[in-house]
Amino acid sequence: MLKEFRLSGTGGQGIILAAILLAEGATRQGLNVVQTQSYGPEARGGASKAEVKISDEPIDYPKVEMPELLLALSQEAYDKYHNSVQERGIIIVDEDLVPHTVNTNCQLFKIPFTRLAKENIGKEIVTNIVALGAIAALTKELDSTSILEALQQRIPSHLLDINLNAYNLGYKQGVQAYAQSQTFTRLEQNSQ
Repeated sequence: MLKEFRLSGTGGQGIILAAILLAEGATRQGLNVVQTQSYGPEARGGASKAEVKISDEPIDYPKVEMPELLLALSQEAYDKYHNSVQERGIIIVDEDLVPHTVNTNCQLFKIPFTRLAKENIGKEIVTNIVALGAIAALTKELDSTSILEALQQRIPSHLLDINLNAYNLGYKQGVQAYAQSQTFTRLEQNSQ
């Protein structure tokens, strides 16, 4: 098994932290992991990208080439990376920040991560953790418990409750989005 993930957006959205938590969760499952990151010179507002490779065998090349999963939290990130996702892969976007998408041979999930963070948690800063929860729900190879354990280890105790709530909210949204996609697929198949 070799899985590649690309998380992208702009600086200040917590993309890199989400990728680190994803990677640490995978290591807790005994998997081999490589996590890389790049960002623009601006602390906030510049392009940000973090990549994670996960395998049950040694990883000999750290660069993600064709991810199975893309998270895009900005239109610029979506425009730049959506064509690189493997056929039948997963693209997850913040539906409020990525209003323009195109048809591809991938499953597209539109979830309003930033709005959910603001309205349900009261803080936009946990948007990345809401998105991480959705990734965990939509990625069957990773154990959500392992990612939660990584979150509990890395997040300071005074911020833990808000982040756990954000993660659980995102996980629930991911489960709902997956269920809706399966219903749509069945309806589409029945109409053929």
